Amino acid sequence: MASHRRPKQPSRARVTLFGATAVATAATSFLASQSAQADPERSVEEVREEVDELRHEAEVVTEEYNGAREREQELQDQVEDLQDSVDRGQQELNELRAGLGAVATAQYRNGGLDPSLQLFLSADPDAYLDRASTLDQVSGEQAETLRLIEDRQRTLDQQRAEATDRLAELEDLRGELEEQKDRIRGRLSEAQELLNQLTEEQRAAIAAEEAAERATSQAQAAEVQPADIADAGGSSRAQAILTAAASRLGMPYVWGATGPNAFDCSGFTGWSYAQAGISLPRVSQAQAGAGTRVSIDQLAPGDLVLYYGGLSHIAIYAGNGQIIHAPSTGSVVSYAPLHSMPAQFGVRVG
Repeated sequence: MASHRRPKQPSRARVTLFGATAVATAATSFLASQSAQADPERSVEEVREEVDELRHEAEVVTEEYNGAREREQELQDQVEDLQDSVDRGQQELNELRAGLGAVATAQYRNGGLDPSLQLFLSADPDAYLDRASTLDQVSGEQAETLRLIEDRQRTLDQQRAEATDRLAELEDLRGELEEQKDRIRGRLSEAQELLNQLTEEQRAAIAAEEAAERATSQAQAAEVQPADIADAGGSSRAQAILTAAASRLGMPYVWGATGPNAFDCSGFTGWSYAQAGISLPRVSQAQAGAGTRVSIDQLAPGDLVLYYGGLSHIAIYAGNGQIIHAPSTGSVVSYAPLHSMPAQFGVRVG
């Protein structure tokens, strides 16, 4: 079994930096730009550590972006509900006003004569008295209608104001989303520029080293026994989660993606759990609260694992000291050692 190179610092994520496409892109950029020269003062390991850090920063912003997107959808739903309610309320208000207008017109037409004179001129005094009684009743109903119109108008004004506020918040949020996109692209661009400074031989050496790491992690994950899965407490459910997760091995990391053919870290855990009938929140910080917190030494296969102080990365524990996750841009869904990043705690859902 190939030896696994452990990270020097637990505060750095050891992620896959090169797929075939990434290597080709980096090589093309290197050859196309004569100005991108390797820094003789910086070692390959230092470059790799710095790229890891930049991609981790991009992942932090990605989770912020995912949370903002979720909030955007909530606001959009609220705005649509408010607009529907305003439309229904306006239609009801129009009907109330139309009915009130008809009553007012009838009163105007019949209100020009003194009631005693109308009684004197009436050919049917009994019928007139019946009508007079009805008019008294209508007057009471009219007053109630006026109060109802006033209430409906007040409610409509409040809903319109609320919808206006939500629309303004939505506009601000969409501007924030664009800024977050730019921040993510900026971090990834910085990482690519660093990679472009390496020689072809250096990139080939890193690619070979990472291929060996992936092979070691996959071999170790394959050693997980069915009994280990049963220890998760959900047995068949844990098996379903891990089976779904393993079926996505090799799929690319794409920030903001939720599958089935591309993922970011929380998109991957959410999709894998969904295949077992379990719904998780969208972002890693929210997924951290989706179940019971367990310590790292209590992890069972199928548990979620949270990384970094800000809980900006999340994975699924596969057993035997291995996780399966979507690491970062330029990488693919893969197995990795549990302690390849600074693990915070586990979460057992259900």
